Amino acid sequence: MTDHAGMPPLYLTYMNRFDVEALNITDAEILSAIEDQLGTQGRGEAVIEPRMHLEPGVARGHFNVLRGSLGGEVDSAGVKVVSDFYDNYLHNLPSELAVLLLFDRFKGVPKAIIDASAITDMRTGAVTAIGAKYLAPKGARVLGHIGARGTAYWNVRLMDGIFDFEEIRVHSRRKESRDAFGARLERDLGKKVIVTEDWESCIRGADIVVEASRLVEPEPLLKAEWIKKGALVMPYGTMSAVEVSLADIVDKFLMDDFGQARAGRFGALKPLFDAGKLHPGRYHAEIGQVVAGLKPGRERDDETILFWHRGLSLSDIALGHAMLKKGEAMGIGQRLRFA
Repeated sequence: MTDHAGMPPLYLTYMNRFDVEALNITDAEILSAIEDQLGTQGRGEAVIEPRMHLEPGVARGHFNVLRGSLGGEVDSAGVKVVSDFYDNYLHNLPSELAVLLLFDRFKGVPKAIIDASAITDMRTGAVTAIGAKYLAPKGARVLGHIGARGTAYWNVRLMDGIFDFEEIRVHSRRKESRDAFGARLERDLGKKVIVTEDWESCIRGADIVVEASRLVEPEPLLKAEWIKKGALVMPYGTMSAVEVSLADIVDKFLMDDFGQARAGRFGALKPLFDAGKLHPGRYHAEIGQVVAGLKPGRERDDETILFWHRGLSLSDIALGHAMLKKGEAMGIGQRLRFA
């Protein structure tokens, strides 16, 4: 056995779903944590590794494993494992369930285990909203959103807080899902939400287009001809739903992390890379470089911009770190003896 004589006792914090809900973290706190993280990443102060996938092969689903270490004054590094199982609605379960493990990045000591299912939804919505803040056309008034999962709710909620849209359109494959999504948004945002019967009526002419579909196999359902010139298009579905020709109408192409452009066999824009339509010569910037002021975001009203975010471990870690600090201040979470 290893001799641990003289080592101080080590504790970590466990926060389950109820603890995370009790934090009552605000939209402003979410956006602040993620925008700070993106700036840190843009300045090259953080470390991020491309996500990995584990496919158990016994169901229509897989696990994503995300790893990273924050920079600046923040002392957190971490690993998030998130499941993505298509048929969980049949079991009355979310499609995505996640656990975040936080470490002290200076000493390697475990700090927390956090239910990261809500973190996944919130941080995805925040990256979408911050991307829109820097890349959407000025005065964007119409949002077209495909998909109704948990991340979709936070996309719309956080973007509407920034833009106060005149028109919000939503669509998803299952009628009961899209109707419930529209009703929830109407209740929480206090405004009319248009639930469409098809992709085209949701997307055509919108100033901001978000594609967060849940396809089992790639299928080009988002047509380039529906995209308004000068729009911001943000696809992030696991399986690609975009036409390869979408790349031909794009003036600027950005990602959250170019290192993940070809990571694994999944990704909303993988067919565009495979076809040679997107390549290093087409990269404009990572969104963190824009947030940090190192690269310009939108420069003209007529620029059609494509922003693909695959999901950053750094965003999970930054939001988890913020939740841990708030929980410590509020006395929320269970203290567990580690060593």
